[in-house]
Amino acid sequence: MKNLYENVGFLDQKCYQTYNLPEDILMEHAAAALSEAVKKRVDEGAKILIVAGPGNNGGDGVACARQLLGEYEVGLLMPYGAKSEMCKKQLDRFLACGGEVSDDIDEADIVIDALFGSGLAKPLKDDAVHLIHRLNQTNAFKIACDIPSGIDIKGNPLPIAFEADLTITMGALKAALFMDHAKDYVGEVEVADLGVSKKLYESESLWKLLEMSDLLPPYRDRKDSNKGNYGHLSVIAGEKEGAAIMAALSALRFGTGLVTVVTYEKIHVPYELMHSSSLPPKTTALAVGMGLGLEYSDEDFERLVLNRDLPIVIDADLFYSQKILQLLQKPKIVLTPHPKEFSSLLKMCAIAQVSVDEIQKDRIGFVQKFCEAYPEAVLLLKGANPIIAKGDQLFVNPLGSNALAKGGSGDVLTGLIGALLAQGYDPLDAAIQGSLAHAVASQKVDVANYALRPSDLIEAIGDL
Repeated sequence: MKNLYENVGFLDQKCYQTYNLPEDILMEHAAAALSEAVKKRVDEGAKILIVAGPGNNGGDGVACARQLLGEYEVGLLMPYGAKSEMCKKQLDRFLACGGEVSDDIDEADIVIDALFGSGLAKPLKDDAVHLIHRLNQTNAFKIACDIPSGIDIKGNPLPIAFEADLTITMGALKAALFMDHAKDYVGEVEVADLGVSKKLYESESLWKLLEMSDLLPPYRDRKDSNKGNYGHLSVIAGEKEGAAIMAALSALRFGTGLVTVVTYEKIHVPYELMHSSSLPPKTTALAVGMGLGLEYSDEDFERLVLNRDLPIVIDADLFYSQKILQLLQKPKIVLTPHPKEFSSLLKMCAIAQVSVDEIQKDRIGFVQKFCEAYPEAVLLLKGANPIIAKGDQLFVNPLGSNALAKGGSGDVLTGLIGALLAQGYDPLDAAIQGSLAHAVASQKVDVANYALRPSDLIEAIGDL
């Protein structure tokens, strides 16, 4: 896991005040990271276009232009001039070294965007929108300095953003880079050191970015064991039993010793699953909500779910039912809504009445509001980059792909989390590991990204 921050201004201040590193030194290191990225990708003599803004983000770009002079054909475009003191200083140095400021966009092998930094707070003006649109149309490898220009602090394009192949962010990772709306713009993300090591620059953060190496599948180390050692998940089925069956198969694939589909209806379940009209007495966790429908009787729900002191993973239809308010009083729950379901949940809990679009523009903000109201619950907000949170802890999973945008994918995720709850995992760990397994499995299925089926995903769980 890597530390994640809303902004890193306080970390820069630590460099100035504690390490006696002036702004000039940090800027030179930022520029050096951009220059090194260029040198890794093109040979000497290549054409480099750097588009710099008037502030310190632009100053990073101007310093990079100076560092590349002599070895590369450097074009520096400054449509808004230089306004910050550091940007002015860097421009003076660039001109003193023989550099010239361009007056238009030329074709280049690499384009570096250093227009606007991570502090963007209002929509771009028409001229900036036009400029970024032209940069996006160039046939060049595109590098963003710190954050693609046009992305605000919450990860939203305002209304357009530079489409980077690579973002070199300065000092530490910003959460905005990993929000859903930013995913089409950031490309690969690298962190530039600013004159001190990561350990000295960063402070511990309660926000984390998950990595592939954080995935720890439930491998079995104990040789003397039986199915009872690996838990028993009961999946409550409702009107659309297929959703419950997919969750159950997913749980079985992810290590649960026994999985039972619980329903009063006579339905066909795959032979490896069990079927019952009552909750098996040795159940160790529950999964409920997938395909449940809204007509499930209060009496049945109370008997099967509310009266049980078991860990529960909750999905889908329950986010539209008042029954969710009773479940939120339980101590070990994981909620897995997509944004529309989360909108309903927030309204049901009297936290906020907001649209899906409003949630997507401030995913972390609304997750925090929910977690303040229900600090013991674990929330997994689905999306391009799922957010998992409990209390003041927050984790972002950037490993998923658009292949997962398919009906049934969420049922598989519910099964994965339920499997781990049944095996004794803490709810937060179960949500983190289930989300990682879900994302990584999607990368292992060798089909076109439009062709992934839930059954493919379940099969891939065995290859983690």
